[in-house]
Amino acid sequence: MSASTDWAGYGYAVLITSGGIMGYVKAGSVPSLAAGLLFGGLAGFGAYQVSQNPENIWVSLATSGTLAGIMGGRFFKSKKLVPAGIIAGASLLMVGKLGVGMLQKPHKP
Repeated sequence: MSASTDWAGYGYAVLITSGGIMGYVKAGSVPSLAAGLLFGGLAGFGAYQVSQNPENIWVSLATSGTLAGIMGGRFFKSKKLVPAGIIAGASLLMVGKLGVGMLQKPHKP
């Protein structure tokens, strides 16, 4: 089975990683840097897995679902679009993309 590159997943990983780096540069936030590198790395690994086998969504789904929950909660508390709202929105889009992709796959008997 040939797989195609998960460009959306790689873009999401870059967004997460760069957000963590920006949080560190602008505010000196080491937790932002650590979370950005950790979750960005996981998102990149998940995108690699999906690129190799489109059915292997679990790392991507766990990463984007976790970030949607964490950053969504922060967005509702702070009402700040940057960074919480953007990351929560992007994470929800990734969860949706992965879910739709699974629904469109033919089921094996």
